Amino acid sequence: MKVSATSARPLHLAGVLILAVFWGLNWPAVKIALNEISPWTFRAIGLTLAGIALAMAALIRGDKLSVSRREVAPLILAGLLTIAGFNLFLAFAQLLAPTSRAVIVTFTMPVWAVIFARIFLAEPLNWQRMVGVGLGLAGLAALASPLVASGGLNVGLLYALCGGVSWALGSVVTKKWPIDAAPLTVASWQLLTGAACAIGGMLLFEGIPVYHALAESTVLALLYHVVVALVMAYLLWFAILPHVPLGVASLGTLLVPAIGVGSATMLLGERPTAMDYVGLCLITLAALSILLPSKRARPA
Repeated sequence: MKVSATSARPLHLAGVLILAVFWGLNWPAVKIALNEISPWTFRAIGLTLAGIALAMAALIRGDKLSVSRREVAPLILAGLLTIAGFNLFLAFAQLLAPTSRAVIVTFTMPVWAVIFARIFLAEPLNWQRMVGVGLGLAGLAALASPLVASGGLNVGLLYALCGGVSWALGSVVTKKWPIDAAPLTVASWQLLTGAACAIGGMLLFEGIPVYHALAESTVLALLYHVVVALVMAYLLWFAILPHVPLGVASLGTLLVPAIGVGSATMLLGERPTAMDYVGLCLITLAALSILLPSKRARPA
């Protein structure tokens, strides 16, 4: 049954805003945790614990964790792109670039999704989407131009861009080869796929982690990342999604970069420049243009 915006309860709409806060505050939390935990190990811990927790939640709900053989390959590919690539690229992005800039560059995701959907799915590129792509590219130019002029463009922002591209490619894979399974089951396997990739990278590049005492802020940041930004956020997402239109839920994520930039300013002491704010506004408008339904679009 189609869910309309007017039929959604205020409590469910509030859940969309809570999700944006959960994910927005996750950016400084990750930055703090990476001060003492190496990136491969950090992602291995977070994705493994979150994947196991969601799998247990799926079983408690009575969902089956099995998928058909023909769905295994696209499920793993989507997990590698949407979870492993996205999270690992962002971990290195935050190590090498200011969090406020990394979050803005990463949230060009809808722009790349539109471009890849045109290339790989032959989806039409209407005027609304073209405006969104143009605004997104203008936002990137606004962010990059002063950095290029001053020679301050670093590889961290390239990692952030790769994270957004990886997520967009994963969304195209998910759309091209949809999985006939419960959403929590799909999310669980994708997280565990990302965890397996992170564990492999950890063993290859960092070795078996050696326990050492961590600062209280690091422990709290890690707990927030796993418990709130991954487990609770996923469970909340799947709890409210049946009660609000997907478009409304997606538009709610537009608050994430603004919250990420604001929280990085308050918690990390970062000071975004005027061009950072211009880039944030342009990229937010780009996502808004892409995510808003077209007036001529047929009802779902």
